[in-house]
Amino acid sequence: MSPNGSDRSSRRPVRRKLLQALAAGLVLATATGCTSKDFPRLGMPTPVTEEAPRILSLWQGSWAAALATGVLVWGLIIWAVIFHRRSRTKIEVPAQTRYNMPIEALYTVVPIIIVSVLFYFTARDENALLKTSKKPDHVINVVGYQWSWGFNYMENVDGNPATPQKTAKEISAIPKRMLSAVPQGAEGVYEVGTPGERNPQNGNPGPTLWLPKGESVQFILTSRDVIHSFWVIPFLMKMDVIPGHTNRFEVTPNREGTFRGKCAELCGVDHSRMLFNVKVVSPERYQQHLKDLAKKGQTGYIPAGIAQTDAAKNAETKTS
Repeated sequence: MSPNGSDRSSRRPVRRKLLQALAAGLVLATATGCTSKDFPRLGMPTPVTEEAPRILSLWQGSWAAALATGVLVWGLIIWAVIFHRRSRTKIEVPAQTRYNMPIEALYTVVPIIIVSVLFYFTARDENALLKTSKKPDHVINVVGYQWSWGFNYMENVDGNPATPQKTAKEISAIPKRMLSAVPQGAEGVYEVGTPGERNPQNGNPGPTLWLPKGESVQFILTSRDVIHSFWVIPFLMKMDVIPGHTNRFEVTPNREGTFRGKCAELCGVDHSRMLFNVKVVSPERYQQHLKDLAKKGQTGYIPAGIAQTDAAKNAETKTS
């Protein structure tokens, strides 16, 4: 057999093993617990708000960019392994190249472009997601505390715009510019949760937050003790609940059902018990729920949290 023929035959096992390794890698990359139905969302749950698809699109785009970059890098590595192996060239030490300016410029400029594009889309979507309206349909103060959640529904349940006469002391720590979104005459009703509480329908632990479908809800997030994080899983976003600093965001639920929520910030020994449920219902059922809370005597508000710190007050002054 000719030397060239022996070289070709020796390459075949290497190529065969390479193809097998590539096939195995493809299987591992595509069989990570996602069914064909879940794959387009790449592990994300089904969105249940009008804002969530924007987050899902950013998530999918990031994965597409990462996959394209990975394919390029893997391709260059595999090409170098195959065409620059010593058994092929028979050269002990190949020619050394230094200061290749076009290549150095390429691997400097390309990552900058990739990061800049990702930054642009992230900043664009973040600005859109954090926009809040001056007069949303509903305002709810979410109160985080060790080890559960409370919900102040800042609603005019009795229909009288003259009550109350002044801001309740329980929510006085919330900045006035955020309270301006609360409807006139909102005396409010509340729900206080405990870790041992369970949703009566599905048995899931934690209190249940009710929301109306198709109407905008602005969440004002406050904490009584340490940093928590308000995360409704199918909202596809979460936000920190910080003592002495008030955060807020706004969503419009567009799908009825009961969904899971949890604290996404390690907040102490019973952090894992800070669970809650979100029940999205029709606007009529939502209003009836508020009346039911009032009938139970749960009118007014629970204490929202710690007063604004000086740093937070300064930030409020600058942005108001």
